[in-house]
Amino acid sequence: MTGRYRFIPYAKERYSEEEMIARSRRFYEWMDERRTVREISSRPVPEEILENIIKTASTAPSGAHLQPWTFCLISNKDVKHRIRELAEKEEKKNYGGRMSDRWVQDLERLETTWKKEFLDTAPWIIVVMMQLHRIGKDGEKVPNYYVTESTGIAVGFLLAAIHNAGLVTVTHTPSPMGFLRRTLNRPENERPYVILPVGYPASDATVPDLRRKSLEEIIVCYE
Repeated sequence: MTGRYRFIPYAKERYSEEEMIARSRRFYEWMDERRTVREISSRPVPEEILENIIKTASTAPSGAHLQPWTFCLISNKDVKHRIRELAEKEEKKNYGGRMSDRWVQDLERLETTWKKEFLDTAPWIIVVMMQLHRIGKDGEKVPNYYVTESTGIAVGFLLAAIHNAGLVTVTHTPSPMGFLRRTLNRPENERPYVILPVGYPASDATVPDLRRKSLEEIIVCYE
């Protein structure tokens, strides 16, 4: 392509169809091992690992390539505990009546409660913020595009990168989450998207014995 902006060649190794099938199968089987883990060890994790994980998330596509996200990386025990206190306050209200009876019933098989010990025990917390708009030089609001979609894709990359590093997490979204912006002193153009406690699984960690939907349940082919 030619024009006002610089483009560079896209150089990517080509595989045979056989290798593509094998690679896609191996990646699926590996990703199928990923699980949500709520029992997270306090064992330290080097910061460089978290930085590489976040860099991986930042490679996600975004509307107009504006990358409308901020990753708050937290190891401070006091900050983590404050987040836990405020998250549990909201979650207690949710389990106490905000959520429908059906919602609570659907959660029973996971045996979750309003208590979120992992926010204290995990050595790291990543709070993902989405940037609703940019701030211009004169303080004016400059639009971002597809903010929710772009941030969601980045979080998907983030989850895969966490799994790839041999670590675990749980996607925690207490509602409402406005306390995160205040606690972390983030600017008014940012909104919390998700909390991800990250670490090694506890030595006695367990996960529910669940079944993922079959291919026939999730795919509709038009040939």
